[in-house]
Amino acid sequence: MSRSTLADANESRDGRIYADFTQGLIRTARALYLDDPLGVDLANTVYALDAPDVAFLDDVLVEPGAIYILDRGYVAFARLPRVTTEAGFFITRWKRNLRYQRRSSHPVDDRPGLISDQTVVFALAKARADYPEPLRRVHDRDPMTQHRLVFMSNNFTLPALTIAQLYQSRWPVARFFKWITQHRRITAFYGTSENAVKTPIWIALSVYVLAAIVRKRLGLDGSLYKLLQVRSLTLFEKMPISTAVFDTGSRFEDMDAGNQLPLFNL
Repeated sequence: MSRSTLADANESRDGRIYADFTQGLIRTARALYLDDPLGVDLANTVYALDAPDVAFLDDVLVEPGAIYILDRGYVAFARLPRVTTEAGFFITRWKRNLRYQRRSSHPVDDRPGLISDQTVVFALAKARADYPEPLRRVHDRDPMTQHRLVFMSNNFTLPALTIAQLYQSRWPVARFFKWITQHRRITAFYGTSENAVKTPIWIALSVYVLAAIVRKRLGLDGSLYKLLQVRSLTLFEKMPISTAVFDTGSRFEDMDAGNQLPLFNL
């Protein structure tokens, strides 16, 4: 089959069907991994978002009481009030060039690395017009790297240390998407249309999520990378997945896990 034939086919086949399928798989995986430890003792639902487009926040359905851990790229003050208005909470990084006025300071336990916990408002008129409400500014020092990190949140009830720990729990999510980018099996796009580009990306994501579902349901050890490698050798063999993994898994015992990160290995 010629490349142009595939390109023509991708023009007319809507890639959203694969997006919807992947979203369904994500909901299934979420239920399976719901009880895995986050590292923070917390009753709230926590969402870690990792996308560079701040407009993506407009499409998120804010759940009252849920905490949204946002990449610093989401710091668009005209959009953040929506989270507060709909009774949600956000935690993100403070940008260095943000000017603020301190309203009050709160005592902190400096043993975990906390430096300060303040209630602030934006100093510049434009930023204050976009987000006029007070904000929480938590200054923390990472005990491992000694790097200083400053966080911004609209949650004034959680301990300052929890604010810092929650944001740091987002990092494996970002690293996981980076790992997918490095290991996805997309060698070329068959076409230049939106469908031609998005279809293989959504299919690749669905493969990774399917592997995470299989790994959890069957109680398999090892990383997603190794599981996918095993399946690539037995793709056309008719046997239970668990049998395929156990029969061929020994070949991969000494294999580099491809920098596999512990998002699904907690």
